[in-house]
Amino acid sequence: MSDLVRLSFSIEKPLYAQLEKMVAESAYENRSEFIRDLIRNRLVTEEWDADKEVVGTITLIYDHHRRMLSERLTDLQHHHHEAILASTHVHLDPHMCAEVIIVKGNAGLVKRIADELRQQKGVLHAELSVGSTGEHLV
Repeated sequence: MSDLVRLSFSIEKPLYAQLEKMVAESAYENRSEFIRDLIRNRLVTEEWDADKEVVGTITLIYDHHRRMLSERLTDLQHHHHEAILASTHVHLDPHMCAEVIIVKGNAGLVKRIADELRQQKGVLHAELSVGSTGEHLV
């Protein structure tokens, strides 16, 4: 027996047209998959808003020639070793580096870590990508 539930709902025509346009412009094969992911995205947002355990990635772009920057970034990651799962460092050119750091912990802690890394002089761009541990997404 399938775990799928069929449902129907009412929606205004202009909103329906926007939904159809979004589905058509996406890589989704059907409207159901698109709506399921909309719901999952909302659940992830709620996990972050409720300060639950989450997973995320912090992407940094920085000039490694900036005095002591690499050491400060490493020290911050060691300070938060309980939340840092892994990091990958790549050289973009002779001066610029990109680093992707995978973090797991309460949403507030993950945001603080991203902010601490972002605030270091020489970090040109820092982006926190939010995700879920999957516990509440079923």
